[in-house]
Amino acid sequence: MRFKAIIGEQVYAIEVPEDLLREAAEFHAKLDRDMDRGWQMSRHFVEQPDRLQRCQIVADKLLTSLMNGNEATAMLMAGYIALRMPGATGVNIDATGEMQNTELLYA
Repeated sequence: MRFKAIIGEQVYAIEVPEDLLREAAEFHAKLDRDMDRGWQMSRHFVEQPDRLQRCQIVADKLLTSLMNGNEATAMLMAGYIALRMPGATGVNIDATGEMQNTELLYA
């Protein structure tokens, strides 16, 4: 599966192998458990992030992975978003510090 991440003018194409989507289930579940305790989203603490907010949080982690050149983590984060938001083909990540402005992309 190809997943697109847009950060400003830069576009990243992330190839997420289908088998990784299955194998990453426990990692993705751990992400969910971490977010179940609430999350600081920019200036606001969200006690119970909904599905969209969780994907925005993970997109922020995807941003960090891409900036650090960590391809394996980027694939895991892209896979999380693709699985949690069926039909999403990518994200337009807000890199100004306002996580809530990150948008999901659909075909």
